[in-house]
Amino acid sequence: MTLHHVQIACPAGSEEALREYFGGLLGMVEIPKPPALAARGGAWFAFPADPGNAVLHIGVEADFRPARKAHPAFTWSDLDGLAGRLAGAGYEVVWADASETGNRRFHSFDCHGNRIEFVAAS
Repeated sequence: MTLHHVQIACPAGSEEALREYFGGLLGMVEIPKPPALAARGGAWFAFPADPGNAVLHIGVEADFRPARKAHPAFTWSDLDGLAGRLAGAGYEVVWADASETGNRRFHSFDCHGNRIEFVAAS
């Protein structure tokens, strides 16, 4: 079994902000949505080195509230570089105590305040 996708929410009309954050800052590529779903707004993203695996679906939610606890977590080879890039772009970076899980990691918040976690790749 493998993970197919994870979905988080966004406000209506925010696709360009999603592209700047997930595409520009994180280097993800946008995956075309089927036409019936594209009409609903939002966007789908994947990592270019791994396009056949898990995809991040970001869907419009009418009464949007950012997810502050629930979150996707991504492994990252250059965790310090990413933390610096996010902080330099004005995004909060909160390092976690590695002794809790045995993994070096931090969380941040996307362009709409959804929590996103980044874990050092082994």
